[in-house]
Amino acid sequence: MAEPLIESREWWRGKRKRYNIGLIVAGLAAFVLYVGVVELFQQDKRMADVEITLFTIIFQGIGYLIMMLIANLFFNLGAVAESVFDPTHPDRFRTIAFNLGFWFSVALPFLIPGLLVVMLIATPQ
Repeated sequence: MAEPLIESREWWRGKRKRYNIGLIVAGLAAFVLYVGVVELFQQDKRMADVEITLFTIIFQGIGYLIMMLIANLFFNLGAVAESVFDPTHPDRFRTIAFNLGFWFSVALPFLIPGLLVVMLIATPQ
């Protein structure tokens, strides 16, 4: 029983670099999109108080690093889920679990600019 567990941990450990690269790229792209939304709607009275300064960039960067740390804690749930469910086809389980977690984690940073656009479109001036 110990051998499959070690194999599982190694498999998940091998995917962590790809996961973190995806988080970094998604975070940068989502921030660029956020900046674009702010610039696009800058004349809107509801966005008059929004400024992007060096302080806000650093603050949001630190916040995103903390969120990446939390995401990496959740990444460990892949190996835990595999040991709990003990799938008959572990390679298939790992691939599906990784892809679901990866794409959810990569999509999550885009919620902020997406919700901002929806809010600006849906609420009257």
